[in-house]
Amino acid sequence: MANTMMQALVCDGLAQDFTHVKLRDLSIPEPGPGEVRVKVEAASLNFPDLLMLKGEYQFKPEPPFTVGMDLAGVVDSVGQGVRLGLGARVAGGAKTGAFAGFAICPEATLQGVPDNMPTPLAAAYPAAYVTAHVSLVARGHLQAGETLLVHGASGGVGMAAMDLGRLLGARVIATTGSSEKREALSRAGADEVIVLGHTPGNAFREEVKALTGGRGADVIFDPVGGDVFDESIRCIAFDGRLLVIGFAGGRIASVNTNMPLIKGFSVVGVRAGEYCRQFPDRGRTIRDEIWRWAAEGRTRPTVFAELPLARWREAFELMRDRQLVGKVVLRP
Repeated sequence: MANTMMQALVCDGLAQDFTHVKLRDLSIPEPGPGEVRVKVEAASLNFPDLLMLKGEYQFKPEPPFTVGMDLAGVVDSVGQGVRLGLGARVAGGAKTGAFAGFAICPEATLQGVPDNMPTPLAAAYPAAYVTAHVSLVARGHLQAGETLLVHGASGGVGMAAMDLGRLLGARVIATTGSSEKREALSRAGADEVIVLGHTPGNAFREEVKALTGGRGADVIFDPVGGDVFDESIRCIAFDGRLLVIGFAGGRIASVNTNMPLIKGFSVVGVRAGEYCRQFPDRGRTIRDEIWRWAAEGRTRPTVFAELPLARWREAFELMRDRQLVGKVVLRP
C-alpha cells in the first residue's frame, strides 16, 4: 500500500520565537489544475520565512501553515493542463510550504534545473536571485562600471546581489557586521569589504567615499534599514538609486524629502515577488534569464550548510543569529 503521509514543518501559531513550529505528519497533498506535486529533495531558508513565523512579513499566511518558500526536487504528480513530465528536475516556489516531503507548486513558478547544477544549489537559487535581478536590473538599472554597495552581504539575498553585480560589470563593495566573514565575501565576488560596528551608528560613509574617489555608490542594495539606511544617504552618488529591500535591522527608516532633492538620488522600493505577480511576463523573463545564467555557469550561489529537516531549529538559529555566509538548505 502506498504511503499517504509525509513529514512537514508546520507553524501553528505566531510568536517571537520558534515555540509554535513543529515537525508533524500530514497527508501528502494532491495537485489541482495547473499544479505540480514535487517530491522535495532540498529546500532553502529565507529571512522572510522567519518573519512569517512572527506575522511580520508582507505576506501573512494564517496558521497553521507549512513553512518554506524555495525548493528543488522531482515532479511526482501533475494536475490537469500541466506540461511538465513526471521525474523532471525542477526548482521554484511552493504553494503549500517547501519544508516537507512533498509540496504543491503552480507550474508557472517552477523552472527546469540545469544538468550541471546540484540540487542544494538549485534550492538556494530562486527567491534570492529573482530578488537580486528585480532589484538591480528592473528597479536599480545598474550599469557596467558603476559602483554597487551591498548591505547584509553575507545573507542569501546579499550574496545573490553581489553575484549579479559582478556579472553585470559593476564594482561591488560589501558590508558585513563580522570581520570573520571578510574573506568569504571576497571569495564570493566583493571587490572591497567594509566591516561595520566599529563606529557609532555603523558609520561607513567615509570608507565608501574614499573607495569611490569622493563620488559615493551609484546603487545601494539595502535589506537592513535603520542606521544602515541613514548612513547610506550620506554616501550615495548624485543620480544614485537607494534600493529598499527590507528591514532586517529592525527599524524602518525614513528620509526627509529635501535629501533626495538636493543630492539627486532616488529611494526605490523593491518587492520582487509582487513585481513578478503584477508583471507576469516580466517575471517569466527574469526567471528564464537567471536560470540561463545558471546553466551557463555564470552565477555562483553559495550554500553555507546542508542539514536534515529534523535539524530545522539549528538552521533557523543560524539565520536568526546572522551566522550564515550564503544559504542554509534543509533536506527532508
